[in-house]
Amino acid sequence: MLDATRKVPRSSVLPPSAHGGIVVAYPPADRFALRMQGANEETIAGFDLGGPINSVRGAVDRFAARLGPDEWLLVEREGGGQATQEALQEELAGRHSSLVAVGHRNVAIAVSGPHASTVLSAGVPLDLSDRGFPEGMATRTILAKAEVVLVRPAASDHFRVECWRSFAPYVYAYLMNSAREFG
Repeated sequence: MLDATRKVPRSSVLPPSAHGGIVVAYPPADRFALRMQGANEETIAGFDLGGPINSVRGAVDRFAARLGPDEWLLVEREGGGQATQEALQEELAGRHSSLVAVGHRNVAIAVSGPHASTVLSAGVPLDLSDRGFPEGMATRTILAKAEVVLVRPAASDHFRVECWRSFAPYVYAYLMNSAREFG
């Protein structure tokens, strides 16, 4: 079940900013960690679980990021989580799977603009060029000293950084410092 008492208002975690192309544009969201084998090319509760490992399917505010052979991060607009969780549980009934609501532990930071990949490259040890990290890609990685899930939805100059709430001030400050060169 979702625990609304554990949600922390975004404004108390990160100050809003548009400095250097970083925009804290994502409102709180409901998130689920799904582990399940044999879900290739399947849709469950409206989430497209198909695609290769390290890919993302769906819209910017509702998507499934495939992080491993049997692991997905499912993100849903805030407020839709209870219904989504019930739909997921119903469709997963009888299947060997694990579904955990993790919306209370994560926040998302948008990094967008013409220098987005350069700002992120200051702390991410991946090739974030269009060729190295194309649209529709998602992966678990490190940003400076914090574990993050990096998602590149359809917009070519836009990235979504998902991180644990406790690391959000550090990740945000690191990105702001990196963006100063372009601000």
